[in-house]
Amino acid sequence: MKEMGIPDHLTCLLRNLYAGQEATVRTGYGATDWFQIGKGVHQGCILSPCLFNLYAEYIMRNAGLEEAQAGIKIAGRNINNLRYADDITFMAESEEELKSLLIKVKEENEKVGLKLHIQKTKIMAPSPITSWDIDVETVADFIFLGSKIIADGDCSHEIKRHLLLGRKVKKQRHYFANKSSSSHSYGSSSTHVWM
Repeated sequence: MKEMGIPDHLTCLLRNLYAGQEATVRTGYGATDWFQIGKGVHQGCILSPCLFNLYAEYIMRNAGLEEAQAGIKIAGRNINNLRYADDITFMAESEEELKSLLIKVKEENEKVGLKLHIQKTKIMAPSPITSWDIDVETVADFIFLGSKIIADGDCSHEIKRHLLLGRKVKKQRHYFANKSSSSHSYGSSSTHVWM
């Protein structure tokens, strides 16, 4: 954390917050016995996403992803990864570039005691990748931030989906707008939503 510019007193505070933590799980049959939490961040804690992002940024920097030539050009800038919460998407122009990015990140993960879950790792490519030493599933599409990304780049299905959602909202607009301005009680203001 020091390398990321976090002051020592905050690091100490976080260590104390996480030291000796225990948890229990409530089920339909009652609660389990208490057990020690040895890994991970606290579920539901507002600090957890910040801590994850801090470590993810540390790993990406040490993997050299900011300087890496691998990636795709967007507005003249080289982009090789997109991150949202604990989802990371790597982008590359070739199979070799993608493999290089994954290996660098995997190595940096291991240095800080984290493991890249190959079972959760998927590759979207125009053709199956068979030359890698690791067994990674190749997919034709994936969901990123609620939108379906397809290997051929066609987004017409997403446009249609969003248009349908818009039509559904428009049909339900009466739930968002007042039906009659004459039915307002004293002191209320008129509210309308235009769609």
